[in-house]
Amino acid sequence: MNYLIFGTGDYYNRYKKWFEHQEIVALLDNSKQKQYTMIDGIKVLPPEEGVKLQYDFIIILSFYIKQMKQQLISLGVCENKIYHFYDLHQLFPPNKSYIQVQYYLNAEEIIQSQEQTSFKILLLSTDLTLGGPSIALFHAAMTLKKRGYTVVYAAMWDGALKEKLIKHDIPVVVDENLPMLTMKQAAWVNTFSLIICNTLNFHVFLSERDTVIPVVWWLHDAGFFYDGVNRKVFERIHLENLKVVTVGPVPEMAVKEFLPDLKCEELLYGVREVESCTVRKSDNNVIRFITIGFLEDIKGQDILLQAVKKLPDHIRHKCEFYIVGHNKTLFGEKIQNESTNICEIVFTGSVSHEKIHELLAASNVLICPSRQDTMPTVVAEAMMHAVPCIVSDAIGTTAYICDGVNGFIFKSEDVTALAEKIEWCVTNREKLGETGRKARSIYDKYFSITAFETKFMKIVKDALGNQ
Repeated sequence: MNYLIFGTGDYYNRYKKWFEHQEIVALLDNSKQKQYTMIDGIKVLPPEEGVKLQYDFIIILSFYIKQMKQQLISLGVCENKIYHFYDLHQLFPPNKSYIQVQYYLNAEEIIQSQEQTSFKILLLSTDLTLGGPSIALFHAAMTLKKRGYTVVYAAMWDGALKEKLIKHDIPVVVDENLPMLTMKQAAWVNTFSLIICNTLNFHVFLSERDTVIPVVWWLHDAGFFYDGVNRKVFERIHLENLKVVTVGPVPEMAVKEFLPDLKCEELLYGVREVESCTVRKSDNNVIRFITIGFLEDIKGQDILLQAVKKLPDHIRHKCEFYIVGHNKTLFGEKIQNESTNICEIVFTGSVSHEKIHELLAASNVLICPSRQDTMPTVVAEAMMHAVPCIVSDAIGTTAYICDGVNGFIFKSEDVTALAEKIEWCVTNREKLGETGRKARSIYDKYFSITAFETKFMKIVKDALGNQ
């Protein structure tokens, strides 16, 4: 088969191993900086040139499938020639390809052991990055280990979290075959008492499973992430002995678009308390606003930029806006170019998690302008630091915020409304401390580790109840 691969970012790096023995005609990318360069010895072309070549299928390796698929169809590509990475199990059957499974600490011994002195629980993560869902599952693993359960943490892809897990004596498995396998095909998982799957990425895995083993499916995903899902695969998921829990109302609404009668229970993540932060807020007249997240359309940093431009000069000059997160993207470059003449905006690029806490502690207000976001961790972390938050009504955290009391809510994509919230904070600076203290109460009640552990253990015990 001859393939064109559309997308050369993170998901290309994750999936490219599966194409090592395939004929890649070209890579496609909309980034002018990447076009006509070579990646892994393969030429990168603009999509409009690449589609003129001879190929069998085009594989989209990105979550922006809707826009990218529409672009390809507008260029004359037949829809049945377009695949998403969720569909790769159809192209690479498990008997045709195999990547060696990696075991760390005594993970393999636990899996193979027939002796059970305690319940064995497998936690399945998409990856081992330090992203919100992976960290949430790490806290789940720590909670179980502390209570005497035998725990293994497994993921589709490696990452920095592996060292943290090993440091805490939690066995780890990295199995890059998991995106292509159903639960029945991944034979090594079937020795566990309970399996906890994290995120939508396991819908193919769950589409064929042994219903004797209870499964908790913890969904963090907004509707945007369902654009590449094959509805027929999704509808094959058997609901017997399956408990679905969601990080608030946004992922519940998203999954019910596919399974309307599905019963869901809420399970919010826990954010571990940062015990000490020596950085203090500035005492000068400047108010620091901060937004944190990968620079991309769905995160809405462009909405913030337009709101800043709307501010009267005498208000804007009293502000500084820190935009924190990976900015080496087409979207990031565009935002930075449009901000060149606004001296109040500071781009930091990616920073460590420790640095994020320093920046939050030194900030007066966090802004979350996302177009879609389930339950952004940075909002809960800001609340932990008693930093009041301005959030769009498209994020799940609004379920716990009372506008003007313990935070601020604006209509998603309403630039004027966001500008007005920013201006209010500047002209009512003396009230922000009380708003922040009330925001901290949201953290204590809903997002603290104590609150998480109580709810999580109830769900685990319910799932294991029949054993």
